[in-house]
Amino acid sequence: MRHCCTLLIVLLIIFLSVQRMAPSLTSTVNYGDPTVEPVVTEPALVRQKIIDSQFNCYEKMNRDAPYKNTGLFCNRTWDGWLCWDDTPAGRYATQNCPDYFPDFDQTEKALKYCDETGNWFRHPESNRTWSNYTMCISFTSEKLKMAFILYYMAIAGHALSIASLLISLGIFFYFKSLSCQRITLHKNLFLSYVLNSVFTIIHLIAVVPNSDLVKRSPVTCKVLHFFHQYMLGCNYFWMLCEGIYLHTLIVVAVFAEEQHLHWYYLLGWGFPLLPASIHAVARTKYFDDNCWMSVETHLLYIVHGPIMAALLVNLFFLLNIVRVLVTKLRDTHRAESNMYMKAVRATLILVPLLGIQFVIIPWRPEYRLAGEIYDYIMHILMHYQGLLVATIFCFFNGEVQGALKRQWMQYKTQWGQRRREHCSMRSTSCTATSITEVPIYLYHHDSNSEQLNGKYGEDSEITALKSGETYA
Repeated sequence: MRHCCTLLIVLLIIFLSVQRMAPSLTSTVNYGDPTVEPVVTEPALVRQKIIDSQFNCYEKMNRDAPYKNTGLFCNRTWDGWLCWDDTPAGRYATQNCPDYFPDFDQTEKALKYCDETGNWFRHPESNRTWSNYTMCISFTSEKLKMAFILYYMAIAGHALSIASLLISLGIFFYFKSLSCQRITLHKNLFLSYVLNSVFTIIHLIAVVPNSDLVKRSPVTCKVLHFFHQYMLGCNYFWMLCEGIYLHTLIVVAVFAEEQHLHWYYLLGWGFPLLPASIHAVARTKYFDDNCWMSVETHLLYIVHGPIMAALLVNLFFLLNIVRVLVTKLRDTHRAESNMYMKAVRATLILVPLLGIQFVIIPWRPEYRLAGEIYDYIMHILMHYQGLLVATIFCFFNGEVQGALKRQWMQYKTQWGQRRREHCSMRSTSCTATSITEVPIYLYHHDSNSEQLNGKYGEDSEITALKSGETYA
């Protein structure tokens, strides 16, 4: 669900540390003796991960059954970075690249060739068994470029969302004619979007690119992370509140009475505080990493689990709402094409409000091109969702547009009235000035008498006023 955002954060930290931690191409050479460690000097954390992987590899090799197929094969081995199973002769063994190094792409594949003689391939220069890890770093520069694009897309999306949501909130609060329970829920949802976007921008600008701050890991950094997780939960649980309200209004009872909103306030603002607090305590005790930025912990499910549950409930509400809409449209005996077009339109309108897109496409594809397309789509849906929701449920709302039109016409009428009053107060002085300044030989007894009496200007104003009234 939020893995795109966490992937972006990880990639940006990668860029800050890649120059110091990136292994050279020569480090792709692996060793026939599994106990020999790679030549590259690794940081303590990376070295520990490699040692743990080696231990697990030996356990797996001892636990797995012997090779039972006929023909030559290469024995299972540990190459210094990855564990390789028994492989038939003349075959390539493949597996995902390891996660030891920040410039390694885990979606790419590492290769190891078992030749026709049943021996692992040896590099011609070193005459040592060799695994091909070159694909793991082949697209590092492209991925860093993409990470920066996604980074600035996220900041721009949240900034536009904040601006549009604040304008929408101003409209909702200014026009008292829009006050109702549905608009009240919209106000709270929009406010949760604004706060979530504010904390996200602060995190992206102040924490993510600041490696020194991350190393110091001050308390303020973790407090920011706590509020970020809390507002994330509030955002999705207010989506759940919108889903509950719509489902109650459309499915449970079409003419439902006024609902008790205090339960919605408790669910939207109160409940997310519980998983966010539990996560903060558990993170402090069991996985207290720098600024709590690491995603390599299952403790995140304390926050993300309830969010996924809320999205699944909203998915059920959405499907049930569409079912009821289709049933009602069938009862009206309208054309079938028109019926399904309205159902699809209703579905598309409800999706950004209820956050269903994160349930429909929750997993990132493994292939590089498909993964990049997925990242762009999810970043637009995720970071521009506030702008999308404000546009659909405020700017394109018929009630809002009607209120804005009435206010605009009222302003035009008041402005025209003030202009007429201003001109009428100055009409005498304007007439006197015109008499003294206009040359006498231009006066004509028949044609200019109305001008001298000020009637011409009055008629023109009346004409303009009538045209304005007709336009209004």
